[in-house]
Amino acid sequence: MNYLILIGCVVVAYLIGSFPTGYILVKGSKGLDIREIGSGSTGATNVKRVMGTGWYVFVMLFDGLKGLFPVFASKLIDDQLLPVLVAVAVILGHSKSIFLNFTGGKSVASGIGAILGLSWPVGFLTIGIWVLMTYFTKIVSISSITVVLLTPIWMYVFKQPLSYIVFCIIGAVYIVYLHRDNIKRLFSGNENKIRQ
Repeated sequence: MNYLILIGCVVVAYLIGSFPTGYILVKGSKGLDIREIGSGSTGATNVKRVMGTGWYVFVMLFDGLKGLFPVFASKLIDDQLLPVLVAVAVILGHSKSIFLNFTGGKSVASGIGAILGLSWPVGFLTIGIWVLMTYFTKIVSISSITVVLLTPIWMYVFKQPLSYIVFCIIGAVYIVYLHRDNIKRLFSGNENKIRQ
């Protein structure tokens, strides 16, 4: 593969991932910096605290598409290494946005979108488990941590390429690390619920 094409795809994916959906929405409608509210994340769960459920769903879907489309497009060029590099770039962009001085969200929606782009069976299974867990536990963080840790297993079960499995392992570790404050609150019993 041409290295210029590879580098170009990765840079574009990072910029797409960096697009700060939640930040722009809250800043534009409320004049507030979402990074100074709640958890400080620009993701959908923090947006819900300010904008409500409808915008929570919108941001989650939009951020998911930020992961899905670049990965899906990259598979049209190469279905092994490039989609993985693009997926990594997307989740790094979302969590370390160049437009927000390298702050951002926790990359769950964009990460799951990227996984859906890599393997639709694994992606839909992950989404389904996340929805069910969130409904019954009412805690987004525990659902998010659980499903990302399961993704390498599902990639293996569905006989996906080794590069996809490795991505899911690395991505899971990174996303769990981004949830380190949530994990502390979970153990202390103080984690916020999405609904009471």
